[in-house]
This record gives sequence, structure tokens and C-alpha cells, in this order.
Amino acid sequence: MKNIENILVVLPARGNSKRIPKKNIHPILGQPMIYWPIMELRKIFTPEEILVSTDSDEIAEAVEELGLRVPLRRPVHLSDDHTGTVPVITHALEWFEKNVKRVDYVLAVYPTAVMLLIDDILDAFEMLRRDKLCDSVLSACTFPYPVQRAVFENADGYAEMFQPQYFHSRSQDLVESKHDAGQFSISRAGAVRKGKILTNSRVRMKLLNRNNVIDIDTMEDLEVAEEKLRIHNQRYDKKYHI
Repeated sequence: MKNIENILVVLPARGNSKRIPKKNIHPILGQPMIYWPIMELRKIFTPEEILVSTDSDEIAEAVEELGLRVPLRRPVHLSDDHTGTVPVITHALEWFEKNVKRVDYVLAVYPTAVMLLIDDILDAFEMLRRDKLCDSVLSACTFPYPVQRAVFENADGYAEMFQPQYFHSRSQDLVESKHDAGQFSISRAGAVRKGKILTNSRVRMKLLNRNNVIDIDTMEDLEVAEEKLRIHNQRYDKKYHI
């Protein structure tokens, strides 16, 4: 079933999360959080293709218990609260190409993507493969409400619209807005080497089912994620086997 060759899969898993301590290995349905995306990835990717970038020995041990080696340790300067995903993925790619082999594609998957689906990744790769000008495909999701009507609390404490010109517009007349689903992105390795990101490259979006997307930042989010994951596991037709 796999049709992606010469690829590196990177999971950026920092240890020092603030809002949820040890979030990337926090138990969810009896397993560390990172277990769920790794098990989904293992359905088509080999252990040698999957690289976890972490600064934490505890996370490394949890990952190794799942049958993966963790030969890479993320340096301190890429492990603080202000470091974005791009330099982490670039560092992992440079290490892999220096120590293992050169690759054509890089798939970045977040450890919190507990409802990751291989079918979505394969669809995203097909989008990238068909469009020769495309640098990356980002997992995305539609906003449940028109963002043009978003409001904020002004200095006086009253509600104010960001874009008041759309107050009288019908929802169906507004451009549908989408956001990063926080699950994965797949890029040409050459784009990663050149430091291309969303703001300076050609990026397509693979739309995900909103029911499979959740941003896990608080303990309340974890409770919701666990219930959604339970339902997800009951419904998902497991067509692949590790």
C-alpha cells in the first residue's frame, strides 16, 4: 500500500512542556500520547524511517519501548519555548542525511496527533507528487465559524470586531477560512534544506475531518481528546497491519 519512497518521518517531541507536564508521553487511553501517532505511522513506515527529535531521556525511553531507536538528541538551543518546528525538522534532516542517507521527502508529525490517519498522509503525498511546483502539503481544518466575524475585547472591555465591514455579510458570501490542523506536513526535502516555510513557499492543504482534530494544550483538552480518541478507535476501519 505504501507509495512513498526515500522519506524521513520526524516527530518533534520536546520534554519540557509547560501547560501539561510531559505532555508528549502523558497517558491517554492507557498509552503515552506519542504511542498513537507512532503506531499509525508504523502501518506503512519502517522503524528506520522514523526519527524522534527529543531532548528528553524519558521520552526517548518511552519511544524505544515502542520498538524505535532514538539515536538523535535535540540540542539545548533547539529545545526552548521559543523554538519553532522548522529549525527542529531541519536539524533532524541534516543529522539523518549526514548519518544515514539522503532523502527526497520529509514528513513531520506531531506527537499530539492522536487521531492521525495514514490515509490522510497518503492523500497529502499524492497532492505533493501531482503538483511539481508545490513545496509542501499541510494538514488543515476548516474553522467552525467565519473568522471574518471574530471579535476581541477592546481596551474598555467591550466586544469589537476585527473586521466590522463584514458585520452584515452572509456566511455563505464569506471566504471559507482554514487553519493548521496540528497533525502533520509533508515536504520536499529540498524545500526543507532551503528553509522554505508557509510564508515563502507554495503550500497546499490536505483538509481533515474536523472530528479527528484537537489542539491539546490543557487538562480539559486531554479529557476531550481521550473521549474523541475512544470514539475514533471504534469507528476507524483498520485496513493496515503493523
